[in-house]
Amino acid sequence: MIPSYSIDIFPRLFHFKKPAGTSRGVYTERRSWYVRVASEACPGREGWGECAPLPQLSVDDLPDYEGVLRGICAEVARTGQVDTERWREYPSMLFGLETALRHLERGTYALWDTPFSHGEEGICINGLIWMGDHDAMYGQIREKLEAGFRCVKLKIGAIGFEEELDLLRFIRRHFPAREVELRVDANGAFAPAEALDKLKRLAELDLHSIEQPIRAGQWDEMAGLTSVSPLPVAFDEELIGHCSLEAKRRLLDALHPQYIVLKPSLHGGFSGCREWIEEAEKRNVGWWITSALESNVGLNAIAQWCATWHTRMPQGLGTGMLFTDNVPMPLEIRKDCLWYVADGD
Repeated sequence: MIPSYSIDIFPRLFHFKKPAGTSRGVYTERRSWYVRVASEACPGREGWGECAPLPQLSVDDLPDYEGVLRGICAEVARTGQVDTERWREYPSMLFGLETALRHLERGTYALWDTPFSHGEEGICINGLIWMGDHDAMYGQIREKLEAGFRCVKLKIGAIGFEEELDLLRFIRRHFPAREVELRVDANGAFAPAEALDKLKRLAELDLHSIEQPIRAGQWDEMAGLTSVSPLPVAFDEELIGHCSLEAKRRLLDALHPQYIVLKPSLHGGFSGCREWIEEAEKRNVGWWITSALESNVGLNAIAQWCATWHTRMPQGLGTGMLFTDNVPMPLEIRKDCLWYVADGD
């Protein structure tokens, strides 16, 4: 029997505690749409999910986002299923609906049965250093290291490259690579003509990898870069918009990244990210999972799903402390790990 769903949509606007700087600009607010699912088959339960496209980045950042979402929700309510094949080009909506239906089915925010959901294991995460001036970034670095993080990721590309090298050298003077893993994310800030020289200089500092050194969509330049870079290259924005399985295979075969960085809101929901992982592993491409400025509803879902992969590599999950008006969720940071600490509904 096909389940009968009722689905409600609640627009939300979250406010950052501090402006979040990237090479694409500065975020002060974050708009999301919560979906609430109920069903006669699960009396007394509700399932909540978060649909949160990133402005000017998500493939489904649409002028009439809410209208499209309402249409998809109406279809899900009518058919009783999320058609992941039909709605591949709406990854943030897929993510929210997949989360809500999973929550409804489980009846708990422990969305999968894992040691993480039982509070027995944490998920190792990187400490994120947001873009800012030299002093602001230096202060963040000291704070993360003192808090016990042993994998630190710096957003670069907003201040001078020499200043960014100075910050990385500061870490390396005090912490060798065997003690602290360093990742950087350029968000496409380097010009293709200068990228290789910058990667060579960054590689001297024993970095783990660099995300998206040049702007996405420059396939000839990117393929040339990944083939000779002394520093492993990870794709993030490059994956956006490649929604079909064939498109994913074509990109991996043409560009040969060393890593891919997966965000369910951007890269196909849970179903689409699973495809990316399966195709990457066939090609010996590494991967890790990252949140994308979601509130705690989305962050919890990504963390719960991430735990099902049982990976020991540090992940890029948020800490739930970005917003002044976040929703409560049983997540906690202990040293360099994210933990699930209670069973809520």
